[in-house]
Amino acid sequence: MNYIWELILKAKDKNIDPKTIKFKIGQPFSGYMELSFEDINEVDILPVVEINPYYRYYSIFKNLFDPNLVENQEIIDCIHDLVIHHLADIDVFMGMNRREYYINFVIKDMYEGFFGEYIKDKIDIFTKNEQKILANNILNLYKTGESIFVLRDTIKKIFVNSYIFYNIVEKDEIILFLRTKKTKEKEEKIEVIKYLFLNFKYNVEIYWENIFGVIGVEDMMIIDNLLNY
Repeated sequence: MNYIWELILKAKDKNIDPKTIKFKIGQPFSGYMELSFEDINEVDILPVVEINPYYRYYSIFKNLFDPNLVENQEIIDCIHDLVIHHLADIDVFMGMNRREYYINFVIKDMYEGFFGEYIKDKIDIFTKNEQKILANNILNLYKTGESIFVLRDTIKKIFVNSYIFYNIVEKDEIILFLRTKKTKEKEEKIEVIKYLFLNFKYNVEIYWENIFGVIGVEDMMIIDNLLNY
């Protein structure tokens, strides 16, 4: 990480409130980086982050904080932190297009119960990136009305190694092979996805680590991992 906006986005992805992060002027700081970590390969979100405020914001800070001024240091640090948080918010929003605003509005609506109490109670089990996938496909569903397409797309993006089959000859059935260990959280995620996108006429069969053999698909022809269907 080198930029403030990278730190803010990573904190949100980890469900860390960016407001809990305190920014302060590094003593000293690198002239070649915006974030000044003791470890240049730092990946954790630290509660206090030292920065070089002149890296991108020299025109703002050049006359605000004289490094030779040592009086009222606590007040200076507080003002600096507030200003950096404001600049970080602008930094993040500058990279957003109209679609991303809509996605954020949908996520906000899910948290506030506009998609029902069930979604409101379960939305936190998804990561921030997964919430964006859900919200984006809700918008796609509104636009296209293709519930099976957005169901498939959502599952493939959240369960990246999964396979999806349709048994529409004998009955309206969708078969999911998720290729992952079954856990309570993953079960809840699938139920939320079904709740949001599944057409009521379809029955869903879910297979987790093992599935029946499918000729022509190597991953499903492993002898010890076959089930009867």
